[in-house]
Amino acid sequence: MSASHKQGASPQRLGRGMLIAAWLLLLGLLTWFFNTQLERQHNPNRQAMSTTAADGTMAVQLERNRFGHYVASGFINAQPVEFMLDTGASDVSIPLQEAERLGLKKGRSVVYQTANGAITAWQTTVDEIRLGELRVGPVRASINPHVSGDGILLGMTFLKQLDFSQQGNTLTLKYSTAN
Repeated sequence: MSASHKQGASPQRLGRGMLIAAWLLLLGLLTWFFNTQLERQHNPNRQAMSTTAADGTMAVQLERNRFGHYVASGFINAQPVEFMLDTGASDVSIPLQEAERLGLKKGRSVVYQTANGAITAWQTTVDEIRLGELRVGPVRASINPHVSGDGILLGMTFLKQLDFSQQGNTLTLKYSTAN
């Protein structure tokens, strides 16, 4: 092979390599964009909106996700978590793996009646649950070994300490005036 033939192939290879790199970059950006969009559809409340009413009452407004649920990012004992509000859950229900990550201690075992039948879980107490600027604690919770994933059901032991109302696709939570 002559030296001029080798030099002629080099710009062609370089151009092909740059084209492949551009396509890979484009695919990477599209993947990132669509994953972000899917996450936003699952949890539109990654940063819960807090407002202060004219009477000084703190309130948090949550947007319903595309599946009709209220999912929001928040904190348990200052550690980030993801909540799904569930007025049908008696307690805040924390999956076992998530409870271990949060360092929660198992208390006495308790039998709960669920839509899927009776389950045994452990009681625990959470020092503080924070959703936006709303802080509630201590809150009774249960550690549920029958649930996988890291989603925490924010049940009535938390919600009963707040006033909540829904209008359209927005749920407003605020400190209860009864407390």
